[in-house]
Amino acid sequence: MTTDAIVEAFLALSGWEVFATTLGIAYVILAAKESIWCWPTAFVSTLIYTVLFWEGQLPMQAILNFYYMAMAIYGFMLWTKHSKNDDTLKVKTWGWQKHIAYIVIASVLSIGIGYYLDLSSGTRLPFLDSAVMVFSVINTWLMAQKILENWLYWIIIDAAAIYLYWQTGFYVTIIMFGVYLILAVYGYKEWRDSLKESLDETDLTNTENPYM
Repeated sequence: MTTDAIVEAFLALSGWEVFATTLGIAYVILAAKESIWCWPTAFVSTLIYTVLFWEGQLPMQAILNFYYMAMAIYGFMLWTKHSKNDDTLKVKTWGWQKHIAYIVIASVLSIGIGYYLDLSSGTRLPFLDSAVMVFSVINTWLMAQKILENWLYWIIIDAAAIYLYWQTGFYVTIIMFGVYLILAVYGYKEWRDSLKESLDETDLTNTENPYM
């Protein structure tokens, strides 16, 4: 990566792309804080990216961001439902069986899609490209469900994406995903503290009301 390449990439950015990137970073910060407003922020960001990628003749990326739009609606509805019922959606963890199932299913899909891309197009790093996409799709659902470990998966996904974009010359995107990676560490810490606080409250309630 050269300084000239970075400068040229920044100069090539459109106002809409900068706006969408800013909203994307805001989304991760709000999600780490368990703010329901992370989902409207994500919706607007991915809506802009959907249009930009479609206009830029990157249909698969446009479809992926359209999926993110749908997940933003789902996440907002899910979190709102629990909020209205005075039953805030709590951070929770998965057992190792579910993690193994997640990794196996996502890996099989990644290999299958990567194999197809390798045969049908001149895609660079097709298996890594497909893995980043598949794991991102599934992991967005984990975030909506407030599964603590989603942040650990994001750390790995973001690191893989940084390598992918390094190899393909998307230097500004590397910076953005570097920010995402740092925020994923922050998000994990915030949700872990939230889970601990929730468990402490449950233990206190059970102590005060032993027959509940």
